[in-house]
Amino acid sequence: MERCAVVGVGQTNFKKKREDVSIAGLLREAIDRALEDADLSIKDIDAVVIGKAPDAFEGIVQPEIFLADAIGAANKPLLRVHTAGSVGGSTFVVGAHHVITGIHERVLAVAWEKQSEGNAQWGLAGGRSGGIGAGGAFAPWMRAYIEESGAPEYIGWMVAVKDRRNAAKNPYAHLKMPDITLETVKESPMLWDPIRFHESCPSSDGACAVVLTNEAGAKRAPRPAAWVHALAVRTELGQFPGRNPVRPQAGVDCAHDVYRQAGITDPRAQIDMAELYVPFSWYEPMWLEGHDIAGPGEGWKMVDSGETDIDGSFPVNPSGGVLSTNAIGASGMVRFAECALQVRGMAGEHQIDGARTSLAQAYGGAAQYFAMGVLRSEPPQ
Repeated sequence: MERCAVVGVGQTNFKKKREDVSIAGLLREAIDRALEDADLSIKDIDAVVIGKAPDAFEGIVQPEIFLADAIGAANKPLLRVHTAGSVGGSTFVVGAHHVITGIHERVLAVAWEKQSEGNAQWGLAGGRSGGIGAGGAFAPWMRAYIEESGAPEYIGWMVAVKDRRNAAKNPYAHLKMPDITLETVKESPMLWDPIRFHESCPSSDGACAVVLTNEAGAKRAPRPAAWVHALAVRTELGQFPGRNPVRPQAGVDCAHDVYRQAGITDPRAQIDMAELYVPFSWYEPMWLEGHDIAGPGEGWKMVDSGETDIDGSFPVNPSGGVLSTNAIGASGMVRFAECALQVRGMAGEHQIDGARTSLAQAYGGAAQYFAMGVLRSEPPQ
């Protein structure tokens, strides 16, 4: 088994419409930035792993075929990962395992989505109009969480304000709203009760890439590495008798696995910051409890007390998160990339002081696909 490290991170500027580039150009923008960070060229890469949302979202089947040249995969091993909205996180996990298992020394993992050239709503509805959308599917579970936990309605507004203000510190984020207030969120239209407009993620164009390598590669890298200490994926059926969609067992098991691998016994105390996949504001307290960072009914209290603020004791989504930037296929990868930047001390204005241990999480489908990881500033012992 090899140690694995992130030595290159590249993100595009995320926007509603990136009309200035093609899909190939979008990917190359992220890839070139990751390679520059790692001081490598595409010729140095041994294999490429890619991920994106389902083909129906962009209406292009098997885009990896026409993109092979643009992503530097010609005459190299290329593997595509499919796990719905968690795909960016799963792509990172698969790419890292290419290194951990000793198959390849330098792997490029890249994920993307160009939502402006497709119709995710049409894709989510199985190619039909009039679907309920992701918000329509998740809203009843958020309402169930509110009823079970007794959380006040303003908790969702607080998460939205926090993430949008954090995004204003992130040069790559899509929505930057430094002046947003609780009143702004409260007065925005109700989309799917209890989700208001400003509690929902945007539709973004963008891509994210990372360069993964082994210990020897990390030693040659020109900048600090982020070391992979734990990786896990879990899946469960979207529907079955007795399923708890508010606290999916696959998410619980995935979190426990990465904590075990990283030697974490008290995640709230031992993790310095987290990037959690929060496309709708209520998923922040839900995942804090769903991954046993907070106890039952305690997740919303962490939000209320400011613990998850960028200057709190357990910062969540200092990048602005999925609430501020959501190129679906890339969103999970961005969670891992941002965690890598944090423990490398390279997150810029949204850097968490003293971040040494970070938790990355992505979920997808009917809250049924999970990909998680723990990254640290120091290599595993």
